[in-house]
Amino acid sequence: MNVGIDKIDFFVPPYFIDMTDLALARQVDPNKFHIGIGQDQMAVNPKSQDIITFAANACHSILSEEDKQKIDMIIVATESGIDASKASAVILHRLLKIQPFARAFEIKEACYGATAGIQFAKAHIKEHPSSKVLVIATDIAKYGLYSGGEPTQGAGAVAMLLSKDPHILSLAEDQVSLTQDIYDFWRPMGHDYPSVDGPLSNETYIQSFVKVWQEYQKRQKASLTDFSALAFHIPYTKMGKKALLAILENETEEEQSRILSRYKESITYSRRVGNLYTGSLYLGLISLLENSSQLSEGAKIGLFSYGSGAVAEFFSGRLVKGYKDYLHTTFHKRLLDDRKQLSIEAYEEMFSEQLDIDTDNTFSDVLSYSLSSVKNTIRHYKEPSPK
Repeated sequence: MNVGIDKIDFFVPPYFIDMTDLALARQVDPNKFHIGIGQDQMAVNPKSQDIITFAANACHSILSEEDKQKIDMIIVATESGIDASKASAVILHRLLKIQPFARAFEIKEACYGATAGIQFAKAHIKEHPSSKVLVIATDIAKYGLYSGGEPTQGAGAVAMLLSKDPHILSLAEDQVSLTQDIYDFWRPMGHDYPSVDGPLSNETYIQSFVKVWQEYQKRQKASLTDFSALAFHIPYTKMGKKALLAILENETEEEQSRILSRYKESITYSRRVGNLYTGSLYLGLISLLENSSQLSEGAKIGLFSYGSGAVAEFFSGRLVKGYKDYLHTTFHKRLLDDRKQLSIEAYEEMFSEQLDIDTDNTFSDVLSYSLSSVKNTIRHYKEPSPK
């Protein structure tokens, strides 16, 4: 049975800053951001937008009424949870009006969570072929103003509907996972921002990729030439390239050029958005599919997922005939182009406005789904008007 990604979409907040502006404000050479880490813009959200609103808006355009009746599981992957007990998936189940007899839960393992959700969904569908599973990766990456991680922040969500006989990507049963207890990135309970050992995190990311890739080659008797492209978790766009270069040194110049060209296409959107944490790999996948003219039916795509702490996984899928008809390239270009550019002063003010859930308040926002009020510590959301 073929199981995989039937529909996919992403959403980012309608505000951004230019990385040249941030570099100049922080008295840094702009090339350090544009070239050194590979970022041009960074998504920014006001306090009336959170992981629920990003997720709901990402799902809004791809779910039909038939989908909502067949979805029997909703999995949200996030490391930006809004409640220590209640899963955000339960709130989204109501907002999206999914049929009541569905399972809803949240997964956490840094940026790896969405991949765990996909593997769980795949196994479920193989046992229940008529079902569909909604997997959502939604996060707000924040490190703090003037922090070393500030230029690698971002926000947004990726929504994926999995089913049998998918229209976009059929997933293989070839995943290789690796777990290591390493403190390269962590956020203790009660801390607003994570702690990061930058050099260790970069080293662990690269070594994790090399290890799972070598094990994958061993198990599958595979080589790089078997793949049309590789997509990576992208905390910043230079990170995936560093890992990719670690396995390219023994390849021909032609092969290196081919794979690096596909990688460049996969980071087009991330250069303009920043870090989506759990959604970064899948934003890269969307970018690859929508910006590459070199892919076709049956193309094998390798995917490297990484979550600090650390869990890594390499797996693959093949593009389905007609997959381009199920992409939203024009919409995504408009979504990114129509955002409002903020001055650094406006960005710092928006960043510093923290949501106080202990104080009742109301909010006004332009999004179809947005935070409308906080009452007795409970978040209430505005929904789009019925058509």
